[in-house]
Amino acid sequence: MDIRQPAHHRRRGPGRLAGLLMALLVVLGLSGSTALASPGATAQQAGSTVKVPARAMDAVAAMQPSWNLGNTLDAIPDETSWGNPKAGRELFKTLRAEGFRSVRIPVTWSAHQSATAPYAVDDAYVNRVKQVVDWAQAENLYVVLNVHHDSWQWISKISSDHDKVLARYDALWTQISAAFRDEPRTLLFESVNEPGFDDATAAQKTQLMNELNTSFHKIVRASGGGNKGRLLVLTTQGGTPSQVLMDDLYTTIKSLHDSNLVATVHYYSWYPFSVNIAGGTHYDEAAQSDLNDAFARMRDTFVARGIPVYVGELGLLGYPDHNHPSRVERGEALKYYEHVGHATRLAGVTTALWDPGTWAYLNRETLKWTDPALMAWIKSSWTIRSATASFDKVFLEKKEPITAKGVTLNLNGTTFRGLWHGETKLVEGRDYTLFDKTRLILSAGALTRLSGDRDYGVNATLQARFSRGLPWQIEVVTYDEPVLSDATGNTDALTIPTQYKGDVLAAMEARYGDGSNAGPKDWTVYQEFNATFSPDYPNGAIILQPEFLKSLRDGELVTLTFNFYSGKKVMYHVKKSGDSVTGTHVPPIS
Repeated sequence: MDIRQPAHHRRRGPGRLAGLLMALLVVLGLSGSTALASPGATAQQAGSTVKVPARAMDAVAAMQPSWNLGNTLDAIPDETSWGNPKAGRELFKTLRAEGFRSVRIPVTWSAHQSATAPYAVDDAYVNRVKQVVDWAQAENLYVVLNVHHDSWQWISKISSDHDKVLARYDALWTQISAAFRDEPRTLLFESVNEPGFDDATAAQKTQLMNELNTSFHKIVRASGGGNKGRLLVLTTQGGTPSQVLMDDLYTTIKSLHDSNLVATVHYYSWYPFSVNIAGGTHYDEAAQSDLNDAFARMRDTFVARGIPVYVGELGLLGYPDHNHPSRVERGEALKYYEHVGHATRLAGVTTALWDPGTWAYLNRETLKWTDPALMAWIKSSWTIRSATASFDKVFLEKKEPITAKGVTLNLNGTTFRGLWHGETKLVEGRDYTLFDKTRLILSAGALTRLSGDRDYGVNATLQARFSRGLPWQIEVVTYDEPVLSDATGNTDALTIPTQYKGDVLAAMEARYGDGSNAGPKDWTVYQEFNATFSPDYPNGAIILQPEFLKSLRDGELVTLTFNFYSGKKVMYHVKKSGDSVTGTHVPPIS
């Protein structure tokens, strides 16, 4: 329990008998009543003073930016099972004060719903969900409420157990609709999260997705009260923004002839970059194109046709996670977040940051951002562009004389204003030179002064400032080629002693002697960061993970090539014999 959680009257839902009676009335289409309040009339009941625009496009625009209460009410089996504290009203007060205008509250109902007819949901759980939903609305936030991990727990089996799964899904939405029918229009319903269908053809999946969305729509609208005009959010298969799947969703939405419908998809960037696999170490042209194309598809498929888009989950699959080494280099992650904010505004969509909890963006215990500088970039991207650069580090090899080094500026419509070290402005022409407005060259003299005694690691941090937006930081780093030592272990882990000497690990290649790819992801030579290998900087090691080691062919020598952000590549040999693993360093070629 969050001890900061304020006392709050717990609004009671209908008892089980009353709830089932309401569900029966909804199914029979008899629940509507002219005596019930009209949509939006119960705003005071939930404490919201938000004036919801009548047009769906305007209402969804007013929800930007949005945030996810991830790994909380969607945790299995209970709210605190995945390491987050219970949500309290202060959480939503903080979010509103930080500039968010809506929250998505994912809910997994399975542990609290009977798996047999009549598929009743526990009253206590419904009441808890209502409490959290109402706290958010009381802080003048829009709320998106959904059916979350039920999608893979039991809804995915609809292709083989159609009638039972559909009956349970319908019963669930019948009860949710009854419980929330008199909530204000600041509450939106989302049909289902990232649905997938087991053992079904592409045509069958399209049909099943349409069936779930249309059944959800029919049940909610028939429940009356505020649900008659509530904004309803319909998803693609898997929440995927591919053209084919968005076309299918567009067909469904148009067939329903309802002006209060919203399309939803998710976006986690180009997969190799999002998790750092297949050489996706930089936010390069492939990653940028993936983002531009996805948001253009959203705009052209829906927004241009008058259908609002709510990107219900946005982020990077492997970033941030403060419990593990960062698999995405920080500056490259900042470039992504800056770009995605710009793309959001160009496409005219609303985006919801996926926040899995205390170890990621918002610390749910302290209600402070875990990384305030990262959040500053995210928040700045909501309104303006910031300039970036080709990289956020300049590497100086310690064994070599210092020479001039450069980075390329990505101006993003800004103008370069100068370079600072702390409060000291560097002198153009002496400390740096700017060519063609974008190529920034730091002089050997300036780098010599900034690197000082040339200790390994970051010697100085510079700020490139621009006509608008946030400054871009450039770290001056002294390094030498990392050194790896021999090691023994087993398939549960191999810890390789590593002298990083100021460098930063970027990627790992793995090859057998015949040149084929080694590792569980054998479709690429570059293995997934953290899943198969991980740096341990404080303890001077690289750890090969069991997922990688157990996948290796017995008795065959594997050559690993560790790629570092300085550009250095260090080779290492690994061989598995039964459960034992040996590692041998490969001397560098002089």
